[in-house]
Parts: sequence; structure tokens; C-alpha cells
Amino acid sequence: MKYLIIADIHSNLEAFEAVLEDAQRHGGFGHTWCLGDVVGYGPDPLACIKLLRQLDPVCVSGNHDQAAVGKIDIGDFNSDAAIANRWTAGQLSDEDREFLLGLPDLVVKDNFTIVHGSPRQPVWEYIAHSFTAADNFRCFDTRFCIVGHTHVPFLFKHDGVEVREGILHDGDMLVLGDNRLIINPGGVGQPRDRDPRASYAIFDAEEMVLHNYRVTYDVAATQEKMEKAGLPDFLVSRIAWGV
Repeated sequence: MKYLIIADIHSNLEAFEAVLEDAQRHGGFGHTWCLGDVVGYGPDPLACIKLLRQLDPVCVSGNHDQAAVGKIDIGDFNSDAAIANRWTAGQLSDEDREFLLGLPDLVVKDNFTIVHGSPRQPVWEYIAHSFTAADNFRCFDTRFCIVGHTHVPFLFKHDGVEVREGILHDGDMLVLGDNRLIINPGGVGQPRDRDPRASYAIFDAEEMVLHNYRVTYDVAATQEKMEKAGLPDFLVSRIAWGV
């Protein structure tokens, strides 16, 4: 069985659709794990929620998802993110709000702990360095943990003695063996590793391997929609640069 692993769609429909099309070119998938932040920043929150729900995903809640429905204080966001989140909140239907409100903070599936930020602080904490990862390996019992939130594809490996970090690149194949791992598939809708291509992963449960992929999408079309919606200029420009 193959699992599509996606994070940080951020209301970017063009990127999301490109990922789904590219995943089919790589053999398709039977299940979907979404690591939160379905909405926020981008111009198509309703369409992205609708498309995601069609996949019947296992999905956890991200900080932007929670802010859009009032579960966390929008005052904790920077000014551009707050503006985008207020706009997003105004677009949501009652059904959309119910979906976002119902997302759990953490899910355990077989050997995987699934969260947006970290197992220690599922909604807010960033795992971007080995010392943070080392602390978080103590906070989950499964062999593997998959996270989003940083918008950067990476892995942290614990061999029982030390934690080592690495970057996942387009086309990389990761064999999931005995070592404990924290894995981030990268961001679909707003990558931040200076590569604007949407990032995602496919996990093959039979072979116990994970493949990371990047795919181009129509950035200009997304930017045009963002400008029309009056979203902040920095948010419009950054998706072209992957920052």
C-alpha cells in the first residue's frame, strides 16, 4: 500500500493539484496523510479543503487551520500571516469550519506518529535542528514521526546514540529500517528551502521506503489570485522564490 504524505498546502490549489497529478505519474497512492496547515497564506482555502476531503485523508491540525477557526490567538502570527488568516476565516463555510475544528492535533498510525509541528508541541513547535529533534525523540513511542510546519524537506535519524540531520532532495529514496526517524516531506503550497517547486512524499508500506518528490506548478496563476484577493505583497512574491 502506498501513502501520499503532504504538508502545508496553505490554500494553494495549483500546487496541490500539481502534486496529485505528479503522484499518479509516480505510481499513484491508496491513502493520504496530511500534516496540517491546509489553509492560510494562499487564495483558495475552500477549493483546497474540498479537494483534500475527496481523498478521505488522515489529517492533523496546523496552527493556521486552528487560527482560521478561532482555536488559537491570531495575535501570535506575524502581520502578513494574520492578514491572510483573517481573510481566510472570512471565506470559510460552516462545513469548512466544522472540518477544520474536527482535526486532531496528533494521530498514531502503525509505526508512525503524525503531527504538524512536533510530538512535544503538535501545533506550534518547529523541528529545524538536531537538538530540537533530540528532545522530541523522547516524546513519541513509534519508530517514526512525520511532521510539517517548517516547509523544508528533511529527516532526523536517531541511531540509539546520537541524532543526525539531513535534507531530502527531489527523487531521494529513504529506506525505513531500524533507526528511529523524524521526517518532513516539505511544503506543498509555500516551500521555504529556496526551491519554489511543491514538495511531497510517497511512502511504500510493503517495501518500507519513502520517496521525496518536487513538482513545478503555475506559480503565476496562484500569484494572480492572491493579488486579486488583496493578500500581502510579500506572501505573493515569496512563493516564486521558495522562501
